[in-house]
Amino acid sequence: MKPLSNQSAKHFRDVFFGGNWTTRNLKDVLSDVTWEEATTSIHDFNTIATLTYHVTYYIPVLIDVLEGKPLSGKDELSFSHPTISSQEDWESIQARAWKNVKRAADLIDQLPEDQLNLPFTDERFGTYFRNIHGIIEHTHYHLGQIVILKRLIQNK
Repeated sequence: MKPLSNQSAKHFRDVFFGGNWTTRNLKDVLSDVTWEEATTSIHDFNTIATLTYHVTYYIPVLIDVLEGKPLSGKDELSFSHPTISSQEDWESIQARAWKNVKRAADLIDQLPEDQLNLPFTDERFGTYFRNIHGIIEHTHYHLGQIVILKRLIQNK
């Protein structure tokens, strides 16, 4: 049986790149979304671009901690994405996200098994395991919203 850190890294990759039980992943869902669609507002819901930025915001924060740097993320910044005014802007946000996902998954893969149960920088944030799997669960949650928004926008 593979160590839990390896299983966690696979689970992390799967929600972004495929292979999970839901058969949905962020990269494939976004693959045919244009920048105009990504920035289309429906009612007062977040846009696809905002949700994409939001779920991937925490990945560089995780990378920093896994590399021994201080925790630097702030929840209030997780919805403040750069302006997207072209397909290039939209693709740039995605490319940066995929690069960060790969880096984070590689770092999770290398974690010593016992580190998963240690506090994530501070006991009030829970363990490494809780934070890694929290990002996975959070991504699945918003992925469902993105799928619904995409259907509404593309089926207008």
